[in-house]
Amino acid sequence: MQQHDDEQIKALIKDQKTRRRGFEMMVRQYSEQLYWQVRRIVLTHEDSNDVLQNAFMKAWTSLDSFHGDSKISTWLSRIAINEALDFTRKQKNHPLQSTDDEELGLANQLMADNYFDGEETEAQLQEAIAQLPEVQKTVFMLRYYDEMKYSEISKILGTSEGGLKASYHIAVKKISEFFKKND
Repeated sequence: MQQHDDEQIKALIKDQKTRRRGFEMMVRQYSEQLYWQVRRIVLTHEDSNDVLQNAFMKAWTSLDSFHGDSKISTWLSRIAINEALDFTRKQKNHPLQSTDDEELGLANQLMADNYFDGEETEAQLQEAIAQLPEVQKTVFMLRYYDEMKYSEISKILGTSEGGLKASYHIAVKKISEFFKKND
């Protein structure tokens, strides 16, 4: 897939005549990255696709408010992560799972998911991450999986870098304790 320069895409989306083409380029360029950011939060393939579609719809309707101060990936990540977090909050408030699913445990649910291609250790890691508070979970995933710098995570989440570093290290400690307890 051909990668496009952020400035080229920004120029296309600012002009009403080329906005759709610029947006299509943006979707093609960032879909996979955003999918995995969302997937790590909502966990299932189907829900991830729905959340990602909602995020891109929100991005489309918000193009006029994007001034180009940040990178496109940062702006899109903020939208996608917020959509994913909103989705998980709604799921917690209105769980549709049966008691059988709850008893299975997240690791077993993931291993049974046709779209999950990880090992049991990865499934256990996902279970440990799922038990973290929302901010620690999000910071851990962006830092661990996406290898984002704290400065970029700070822009996405609107939190200080120092607070993010503390959240990350607490998350790592909790995950280590989870593995020690379940070893």
